[in-house]
Amino acid sequence: MRRLGLAALAGLSLMAGTAVGAETLDTTSRIAVMSAFAPEWVALQEALSDRKDYTVNGTVFATGTIEGKPVVLFLTGVSMVNAAMTSQLALDHFTIESIVFSGIAGGVDPERHIGDVIVPQQWGQYLDAIFAREVDGAFTPPPFLEAPFPNYGMIFPQNVDVTKAGGEPESKFWFAVDPDLLAVAEKVAGEVKLADCVEEAQCLSTAPSIHVGGNGVSGAAFVDNAEFREYAFETFEARVLDMESAAVAHVAYANEVPFIAFRSLSDLAGGGEGENQMSTFMGLASANSAAVVRAFIAALP
Repeated sequence: MRRLGLAALAGLSLMAGTAVGAETLDTTSRIAVMSAFAPEWVALQEALSDRKDYTVNGTVFATGTIEGKPVVLFLTGVSMVNAAMTSQLALDHFTIESIVFSGIAGGVDPERHIGDVIVPQQWGQYLDAIFAREVDGAFTPPPFLEAPFPNYGMIFPQNVDVTKAGGEPESKFWFAVDPDLLAVAEKVAGEVKLADCVEEAQCLSTAPSIHVGGNGVSGAAFVDNAEFREYAFETFEARVLDMESAAVAHVAYANEVPFIAFRSLSDLAGGGEGENQMSTFMGLASANSAAVVRAFIAALP
């Protein structure tokens, strides 16, 4: 078969509703709070009360409460496929009322800074793409495939197909965040003080802030390239890029579950001076994202 992106293959395999034969491990209606890898969920685990762990296919799902609200906390693993797989596992085995992602990301919007927390209103899978052949000095995608966005060299981003129960497959690029959840994020945006220094007394030159709205994009690549960063900003008007959120948004859409993602900038995806700063500011960015998520959960009805 034709080589579709891994995220598209994962999406095509997802159907709304609990998988046939899946065991419900906990019947309490919970908020799924997820992060990609261990450094991102340290602060979230510290906030978890009445913890009880379940393990499914090697993934630990920790139930309990954060800010008095029932949650299930887990790691998706890095990458679009891991994020899609573990999100669906949570939906299949727990009673999930909404999905919240907390993590770090690369900044794309030149007006945003390391430490800022970005809460996009929609997410797209920008690296689900055609790798086109060169014809007479120009990259040309096959005529039977759609290429709705400008290309970056041989790379032509595509829409993805989404299957939902009771309907035909749908082709789309943007997956919208739940508007009610976004409104709560807007409410708390001015109430949280963000950290601006790491333990080694390295402080940010610009005080971090929270920004709700705009676009986020996700794909199976760690980006540390100024030219590609500029392309992502100009083509998708992206504020932020990561490797998981759009995949989770895809799964949430297919299952008709409200979704929102909070991403704090650990680096500028190649746009900063000198080498990538993720290793320096990863802990600070993770803590900032978790702080906003805790305030967001507390503000939920």
